[in-house]
Amino acid sequence: MKIQTLAGVACAALTILSAPVAGATIPELPLGTPQFAPDSAVSAFYAARGGAPLWLRSGGDSSAARELIGVLQRASLDGFSSGPAMAAQAEALLARAQVGEPAAVGAADRLLSAAWVRYVLALETPPSGMTYADRWVTPRHETPSTILAQAAAAPSLAAHVRKVSAVNPIYAQLRDAAWSTMQANGGQLDERALASLDHARDIPPDGRFVMVDTAGARLYMIDDGRVVDSMKVIVGKADPSTQTPMLASTIYYATLNPYWHVSGEMVRSLIARNVLDQGLGYLKRQGYQVMDSAGQILDPAKVDWHAVATGEETVAVRQLPGPANSMGRIKIGFPNSDDIYLHDTPNKDLFASDDRTLSHGCIRLQDAERLGRWLMGRDPQSASSGEPEDNVLLPKPVPIYVTYLTAHVDGGQLSYVDDIYGRDTQVAALR
Repeated sequence: MKIQTLAGVACAALTILSAPVAGATIPELPLGTPQFAPDSAVSAFYAARGGAPLWLRSGGDSSAARELIGVLQRASLDGFSSGPAMAAQAEALLARAQVGEPAAVGAADRLLSAAWVRYVLALETPPSGMTYADRWVTPRHETPSTILAQAAAAPSLAAHVRKVSAVNPIYAQLRDAAWSTMQANGGQLDERALASLDHARDIPPDGRFVMVDTAGARLYMIDDGRVVDSMKVIVGKADPSTQTPMLASTIYYATLNPYWHVSGEMVRSLIARNVLDQGLGYLKRQGYQVMDSAGQILDPAKVDWHAVATGEETVAVRQLPGPANSMGRIKIGFPNSDDIYLHDTPNKDLFASDDRTLSHGCIRLQDAERLGRWLMGRDPQSASSGEPEDNVLLPKPVPIYVTYLTAHVDGGQLSYVDDIYGRDTQVAALR
């Protein structure tokens, strides 16, 4: 994801192993995050400790060092391609320490600290294409100094490495399966697995949240790292203009008995065309109201529908709540600039299809009432006796992550779905 080539790392490894150990330096392995200076932070960290080791406090044999070296050996899966080379450097220095070069312990310790900082920064790199649409779910990025301070303060450094490197349960399971596949296939791995790891990296490790996987067209309700329920969803079509974007946001309320506010493009291409073909009775049959830009109801007979169809005039259209309403009984919105939301639908038969890329970008729910119950902790019932647009606050805001996972784990093995939006190729090009 952002590191120098393996050949460059190999040259750096030769340099550090051939230099006098007392003067050994950390090789330059830029992460592409210029706001951070990992090597300066490492130097300052050891200066503040008077040179005392962190990973090798008890000498050359350390469970924390072994844990980190194991993490680095597979770190190419985590987007840190220099990890395996740095693991090899550390092992070589430790071997030198064990045959009578005690100064190699200090060099190895500094190398491990530099590797750990770079590894954590790689884990914190946002997934390619992800938009954080609400401040509450925007991930916090630690500085190199904080990363080292947290490691030094951990009661068990080995346990700290395990916890941080696990990232989240979905990611850990996917990475374990990917690593096993690589071991069995001579290092080969489908690009969908690497891209899915990239996309899954910012899913929270715990807490209560909703995850929508648009590649698999499925929604998951997750509590404390466990999937407690799931359902099919319908997502955007493969055309770039209708794809459901990757985004993270927060659900604060659900709307019961919603209007469907028809998009301007659909008013022009669908509503106006149907009025011209079927007459004004089409609007009444479908429960549509026509409004001006200020929200005032218009007489549809006074609208020039030919001009609306060609885009010369614009009107707003909303569909009243009711059995035919495209939003169904529940709409679940969340802050985002693309106006993407979850919603019920009266067309339940579409969920029987394997191909559920059928919407204009929003996410239709197979069982909106079930999701509403999970979010609200009660049946999603209106307190206003069926009045339109009843916004009901959730007891507590719930994060939502709309991601894209073409690789999944089934019985410990990787399985794949099609890269319907072509996003995996984009991720592969960045590696």
